[in-house]
Amino acid sequence: MTTDAELGLRDRLAKLSGVKLLRGTRLSAELERLQRQLERLQDDTSDEEIWRRVELARHQERPYTLDYVGRIMDDFFELHGDRGRMDDHAIVAGIGKLEGRTVALIGHQKGRDLKERTKRNFGMAYPEGYRKAMRVMELADRHRFPLLTLVDTPGAYPGVAAEQHGQGGAIARSQAVMARLGVPTVSVVIGEGGSGGAVAIAVADRVLMQENSIYSVISPEGCAAILWRDASQAKKAASAFRLDAGHCLDLGVIEGIVPEPAGGAQEDPDAAAQLLRESVAAHFAELDGIDAADLRRARRAKFRAMGVFA
Repeated sequence: MTTDAELGLRDRLAKLSGVKLLRGTRLSAELERLQRQLERLQDDTSDEEIWRRVELARHQERPYTLDYVGRIMDDFFELHGDRGRMDDHAIVAGIGKLEGRTVALIGHQKGRDLKERTKRNFGMAYPEGYRKAMRVMELADRHRFPLLTLVDTPGAYPGVAAEQHGQGGAIARSQAVMARLGVPTVSVVIGEGGSGGAVAIAVADRVLMQENSIYSVISPEGCAAILWRDASQAKKAASAFRLDAGHCLDLGVIEGIVPEPAGGAQEDPDAAAQLLRESVAAHFAELDGIDAADLRRARRAKFRAMGVFA
């Protein structure tokens, strides 16, 4: 499991990486020192440990969006429907108060028992769900509410009906709307962050991951089925593309890791919610007072720079 020491080093390294100059001197020496320390810690990271994170991210008792909403937000009022076709229950959206400030919230919801999972479609949204999300994004922008999104989905629903309703276009439009928002935005991967279904609501100023969450372009099973034509090689695939929070931070895909209670968020949902609240509130505080145009400019620059190697 990730230690406090490793989390601290990763956080420090991420912050220093964003500072190019300090009184005319590059920070390369400090960055190299921290990187060496982190590499020594990573020597103990095993394939089994990465797969354990996958299992924890999918744990059936892990807190979902509504579990956190009930613990970190006050006066939450859920909004329903896409004003066109239906209300997709895989997406929860609404307005509430977080640490005394009004915020808009959007999140995936998987469901606990078979009946609720069927209703929520296992957290896999239809296009209508993303249209509902866009409706709340635009509401937040209009009224100057910060936006918080909680990501927890294996991916957008891949069925025929979803494709007929314009799944790909809905995901693309949702990303475009988030990129244009002039309010502070924070996204947190709280479980599975799978493919376009996740990134559709994660084009944010700050993207965070809980310690035992995963974030990837494809599921380990899907990757294994493509590369080795054998989904049972999922553990090998997970190890190959390093979908855990620590490696996502190293890659610059996220800005920070939210610690969890020992053993995972499911062991103490109240403590996990407190850690989540503190982290989200701190990032919103950092974004306070930044001009809307500057927010948009920095957000777009951040995502355009991903995957570019100089």
